[in-house]
Amino acid sequence: MQRAASRLFKMERVFKDLTPEERFEIRLEKSKPVADAFFKWAGTLRALPKSPLGEAVHYSLSQRKYLENVFLDGRLELSYNRAERGIKSFVIGRKNWLFSCTPEGAVASSVMYSLVETAKENNLRPFEYINFLLESLPNSSSARLEDFMPWGDLIPLYCRISD
Repeated sequence: MQRAASRLFKMERVFKDLTPEERFEIRLEKSKPVADAFFKWAGTLRALPKSPLGEAVHYSLSQRKYLENVFLDGRLELSYNRAERGIKSFVIGRKNWLFSCTPEGAVASSVMYSLVETAKENNLRPFEYINFLLESLPNSSSARLEDFMPWGDLIPLYCRISD
């Protein structure tokens, strides 16, 4: 059996320019059968539980529902590389937070990192977005907080990175 993961990643490279809706549909048609065949095959293996193969098979089968989340939404990615790149700054900054003067200072730093990285991932200019939030949120009701999220309707164009 050709490696299922290699086949899935090869297909994802072909799907990369599709809309999320198109990607969702074609994944169900083309990728899901590959994943289903892999899990069926893995379920038939009789590897020793403590062997590397046995542990890998057990892990794959026990994580199936999470591994298959990619088939629920065309916006999801097969790889978590982007997520890992997104938290890289947190990992690097972790040592710096050890020297925050107070726990509140460490929390404030992590909140700011989170805002900056979320803005970047949503094609916003972090400085402009945070400035907009600081100017606008004090005058808004909490019922409208969803509108201030990076994907919200109230985010002005000057905060967005043009394509």
